[in-house]
Parts: sequence; C-alpha cells; structure tokens
Amino acid sequence: MYVCMCHAVTEDQVKRAIDAGANTPRQIAKGCKAGTDCGSCVRRIQALLGEHGARPCPTARLADKLGLADPGADPAPAPLPAPVAPLRVA
Repeated sequence: MYVCMCHAVTEDQVKRAIDAGANTPRQIAKGCKAGTDCGSCVRRIQALLGEHGARPCPTARLADKLGLADPGADPAPAPLPAPVAPLRVA
C-alpha cells in the first residue's frame, strides 16, 4: 500500500527505514523523500513510527500529558437527550 503518492513510497519501504533505525518523519524523508512534497502522508508515517515503538508525534505526547482522549480511540457515545413531555393543546 502506498504511503506517499508524490514519491511512490510504500508502507513496506517506510517500515524498512524504521527497522534500519529511522525514528522520526524527517529521518524517513531523508531516505525515501516521503513527506517532503505535499505532506499528506506525514500523519501515516507518524502512525507507523508509533506502531513500531518509535517516538510518538508531539501532538500525541501533549494530549497524553494533558490527559486528553487518544485521537485514535473511538469517541464516547453522546448521552441521550432527556425525554420531553408532550404539549397539550387546550
């Protein structure tokens, strides 16, 4: 599966770079140029880094520090509204 369409970089290529020691999106970009053009693949690269034990992105670290919900987690269901009594017309 492609991670970076601009430079035709696959998920396997990114995983190999991580296995070779890359632990930031910038280090991935140095090897295969993924994330250096439009930038739409950077979040996926960050996710792959996180899945392989590399340093998580700064946003995830800040959310964790502040005790905010995990951005990848399913949101909690919204509470049901209180029932409303029917109107009576006189």
